[in-house]
Amino acid sequence: MWRGECSAHRWVIGDMTTTSTNEPRSNESRSHGNPLIETFELGAMWPTVDPFLFCAHHDDRYPVGTEELGPEPGELVGRAMGEDFSRKDGWSMYHGSVVPGFPQHPHRGFETVTYLTSGYVDHADSLGATARYGPGDVQWLTAGSGIQHAEMFPLLDHEEANPLNLFQLWLNLPRNAKMATPAFEVLWAEEIPVVSGDGWTVRVIAGPWNGQQPIAPPPNSWAADPDHDVAIWHISLAGGEVELPAAAPGSNRVLYVFGGDSATLDGATIKVGNGALVDASEARHLASANADLLVLQAKPIGEPVAKYGPFVMNTEAEIRQAFMDYERTRFGGWPWPTSDPNHGPEPRRFAVHPDGRTSTPPQTSHSETEA
Repeated sequence: MWRGECSAHRWVIGDMTTTSTNEPRSNESRSHGNPLIETFELGAMWPTVDPFLFCAHHDDRYPVGTEELGPEPGELVGRAMGEDFSRKDGWSMYHGSVVPGFPQHPHRGFETVTYLTSGYVDHADSLGATARYGPGDVQWLTAGSGIQHAEMFPLLDHEEANPLNLFQLWLNLPRNAKMATPAFEVLWAEEIPVVSGDGWTVRVIAGPWNGQQPIAPPPNSWAADPDHDVAIWHISLAGGEVELPAAAPGSNRVLYVFGGDSATLDGATIKVGNGALVDASEARHLASANADLLVLQAKPIGEPVAKYGPFVMNTEAEIRQAFMDYERTRFGGWPWPTSDPNHGPEPRRFAVHPDGRTSTPPQTSHSETEA
């Protein structure tokens, strides 16, 4: 039964104070060769293992959009506006007032990795960067020493519904990178490697997959060093069986079955809507008639975690300093006229970086290889 913390792993979810990272339970503790060390149900916030702090899954069935790129005003009746996590009618406004989403807010000491399978996100930040990214794209943001950003979900379709399916990971930074210069990248869907075989597909967001290299993460990320064995894979199964490669010694691996039907790992069942901390010391066979899974893997950072709201540091004193620094500097201020900027009605995907560099999706299709 999931209870938020097991005897050998510190799982981090929501706001917590100071914790210590423990060594993972040894593979010898497993009985009868079962590859599932621990299973748990999924909610809006998914449990994770060091160095991942949590994974938020936003699955919103937004209605037709207005000219203001939000729901019709009548759809907002009965919602706690400004703090709407109700999922009334299958969607939430979160902290948005016209367009759903998360207006201007700060971060320090970790990274956000945001992956969409449907919908759009409008990004703006205190560095002057902006972006609109959409289905299949990934935004990788190193908060480092401090950044403010906004993440709004514009409803661009005025005739049909606007479903949003989004995963946001909080990936911790080690002590020596927590005050790194903030960085921001968008990984376009057309450039993210895709590996496919008979009845399976793997989108390689981070971490190599059997020799297929991903796009490089920002330079100060825990994922930037291959020895840290960070992997983020989206695996789709349609009657196929795929071999999950062994992880490096000491790495943690968690599988989340978020769509379709149940999946099996070497014959052990993970039900849809559930996740599992698994033994990744050897290659395992993953199979399903129809399932979508997110796989998170990495060697732990192994440092104390002090977490409060938007800041993740090593000590409570550093958290207090983060609040004081934010009050004093606003992490560079806010160069936008509103706290919830959006980028207009056109479904154009783009990114403008703090140095003025721009990027757009390539015209060619994504890199896909056959296993």
